[in-house]
Amino acid sequence: MNTHAAILVIVMAAVTILLRFLPFLVFRKQTPAYISYLGEVLPAAIIGLLVIYCLKDTVITRAPFGAPELIAGLSVVGLQVWKRNSLLSILGGTVIYMILIQAVFP
Repeated sequence: MNTHAAILVIVMAAVTILLRFLPFLVFRKQTPAYISYLGEVLPAAIIGLLVIYCLKDTVITRAPFGAPELIAGLSVVGLQVWKRNSLLSILGGTVIYMILIQAVFP
C-alpha cells in the first residue's frame, strides 16, 4: 500500500470515529428534547420513505400489476408480526420477491 492511500484511510477513519462520537461529546450532560423527539419520529419516517422509494417504479397498469411487490411487502409485514425479527422479515421478503420476479412473474 502506498503512503497516499494509507494517509487517506487514516484520515477517513479518524473522521468517521469523530462523527460517531461527536453526539456523545456534545450532549454529554443532557440530551435536548428536540433530539429525543427526532429519535422517536425519524425511524418511522425513514422506513416510510424507504417503502415509497422501493415502490416508486412499480407498474400497476400492466401485468403482473405490482403483484410481486404486493406479495413481498405483505410477507414482510406478516413475518414481522409473526416473529418480530427485522432481519428475518427483510431477508424473507427479499427472498420471496426475488423468487417471484425470477420464477413466477419473469
